[in-house]
Amino acid sequence: MLDSRYSEPGATEVPWETVRERFAGAGIYWLTTVREEGRPHVTPLIGVWLDEAFWFTTGSGEQKRRNLRGNAAVAVTTGTDALHEGLDVVVHGDAVQVEEPGALERAAGAWLAKYGEEWHFEARDGGFHHVEGGQRADVFRVTPLAVLAFGKDPYSHNRYTF
Repeated sequence: MLDSRYSEPGATEVPWETVRERFAGAGIYWLTTVREEGRPHVTPLIGVWLDEAFWFTTGSGEQKRRNLRGNAAVAVTTGTDALHEGLDVVVHGDAVQVEEPGALERAAGAWLAKYGEEWHFEARDGGFHHVEGGQRADVFRVTPLAVLAFGKDPYSHNRYTF
């Protein structure tokens, strides 16, 4: 839904399909989690859009993983740093750990299709293991509760709720 309070006159709603394609096709995302003391923690990462949700990984000792143990609420953003062009997208939801083997296999296939051999994972032991070695990574899915999309030509503020 277009929010005319924050949109230029004449702006129209960005179709959900366009927002979803832009978000799914992004190479880099920014994940915001909440630290134990309530301060935000923001970090860049890669991820995939699968089964109408955003999926990402984290090592068990990383700050974002420690934050998720205490608070599952996250925001995931992507877009461009250009002022007058592009589309910025913010996804709000809760990060839920995925350990089911079939879901992990599908997600590993999505990572390989999107990022190539550099990010080839094996799904086993309730997480991902990089094919060329490395530590186990936990896998999380964020099903959107709300999505904001900010168009820039013309400026538009769009909100989608689920």
